[in-house]
Amino acid sequence: MEVNGSSKKMIATQAEMVENKFPIPYRDQCAHLLIPLNMCRQSEFYLPWKCENERHSYEKCEYKLVMETMLQMQKIREEEAKFKQAGKHGASIPLVPKTANA
Repeated sequence: MEVNGSSKKMIATQAEMVENKFPIPYRDQCAHLLIPLNMCRQSEFYLPWKCENERHSYEKCEYKLVMETMLQMQKIREEEAKFKQAGKHGASIPLVPKTANA
C-alpha cells in the first residue's frame, strides 16, 4: 500500500496496526517502527532510558515525514503564488488542477 503524496511506502499493514491497537493518527509510514518500540516499552516497563535505539529510529522517521510534508506545502504555495502573479498579467489559471484524478 502506498500513500498519495509521499515518497515512503507503507510497510506495516492495516491488520498489523489494528492488531497493535494503534490510534488512527499513528497509522502512517512509520508505523512499522512503532510496533517494535511499543513491544520494547512494554517489556522494559516503560523505563525512559530503555529502548533508545527504537525510539530514535521512530522519531527520525516521523521527523522526515514532517519535513517532506513541509517541502510539499512550500511547493504548493510557490505554485499558487505563480498562478496569482500570472493572473494579474492576463494569463489564465487552468480549470482542472493537477491534483484532480481525471
